[in-house]
Amino acid sequence: MRISFLIHHADGIGGTIRTTINLANALAERHDVEIVAVFRFRTKPQLRVSPRVRLRFLVDMRKNSDSYEGDLPLARRPSRVFPPEDGRYPQYSELTDERIAADLARLDAEIVIGTRPGLNVHIARQAPRRLVRIGQEHLTLDVHPTPLNLKLRRVYPRLDAITTVTEADAATYRRKFRLPGVRVEAIPNSAPDPGVRPSTLDAKCVVAVGRLAPVKRYADLIRAFAKVRTERPDWELKLYGTGPQKKMLAQLIDQLGLGDGVTLMGSVTPVEPEMAKASVLAVSSNTEAFGMTIVEAMRVGLPVVSTDCPLGPGEIIDHGVDGLLVPRRDPDAMTDALLQLIQDDERRKRMGRAALDKGRQYDPARIVPRYEALFRELLERRSGARGRLRHLDGLPTAYVVHAYYHAKDLTKVAVRAAQRRLRTSR
Repeated sequence: MRISFLIHHADGIGGTIRTTINLANALAERHDVEIVAVFRFRTKPQLRVSPRVRLRFLVDMRKNSDSYEGDLPLARRPSRVFPPEDGRYPQYSELTDERIAADLARLDAEIVIGTRPGLNVHIARQAPRRLVRIGQEHLTLDVHPTPLNLKLRRVYPRLDAITTVTEADAATYRRKFRLPGVRVEAIPNSAPDPGVRPSTLDAKCVVAVGRLAPVKRYADLIRAFAKVRTERPDWELKLYGTGPQKKMLAQLIDQLGLGDGVTLMGSVTPVEPEMAKASVLAVSSNTEAFGMTIVEAMRVGLPVVSTDCPLGPGEIIDHGVDGLLVPRRDPDAMTDALLQLIQDDERRKRMGRAALDKGRQYDPARIVPRYEALFRELLERRSGARGRLRHLDGLPTAYVVHAYYHAKDLTKVAVRAAQRRLRTSR
């Protein structure tokens, strides 16, 4: 199969970039795969892209490059396609409208996959109908602003499928959107074997990984760990990531007198070798669309203490087996859960072994076949619908329209063509 991913950019280490590259690398073992990044900010991506995956860029935003395009006149005019309610809208322009449309028109692929709502809109509105069009949801439907969801509800019926990373979010899509003929499928993110030895779980260290942003509620985690330190001053917390709350969190650490007990480590990639030096992963988020760091920690054998936030952690963690789930915004519950694992070496190691087994369930070898099955089904449905439409050519147009509404596997292309024929015949 020939598969093309459309992504905002591929230069960072964020969750959407990591999961897209993981999936593309794995699919490229058996298929022709490319990643098309709308923007290029770095000369070399931070994450490893398989040499089997073609990586292309549509707009060069490297200011020190001779091919910098940020000052072109079209780049100064706001996009007419990318929805303003998508948080990345200020970066999109008539230049990106033009480049994305042109690239989709000449795309040598069978399947095109968008990786954020605004790009899914581009695919729905601009991708040729010869392509199977898939929109990925890397966040959750409920976190999008209502005006954006109203627009998505209008254009998503033009897609062939929507994939979510949790069953709960797939159920939300089915409940809130009317998507006749659009397949809604929950497929979790994959995490490859990190290639490092699992943690021995002997290090007196709790680790947290993520952007230093309000949604992660790291202030709650630091306060919870301050209480851990009153009972176990020999344990430390290392927090990996950067973000807008770095200064505030550093001040909180000083105010609580935690000294070297809590350290802001900055960003690191890959992060799994650092996780393997710890004994517990802590997740204090208010919401997690999936929980990629949870799976990455499990892949090195760390049990996880996480808030039971919507939507991912509860679908990944088996409470009491490979991790512990605690209420959101409850530092005392986080403290108690961390101490349960810190104080009981045998329980921590038993849960770590279970976490290692759980992590293997997210190996690309298990996740990729689910995508392949979806791709085959959509390609067969597209091919079958076209064949059946050809067989209807000699029948009355009204009958063709009726046939569409009673055959779910005929495409929207077929019904629109039939409706045009019906109007013309009248």
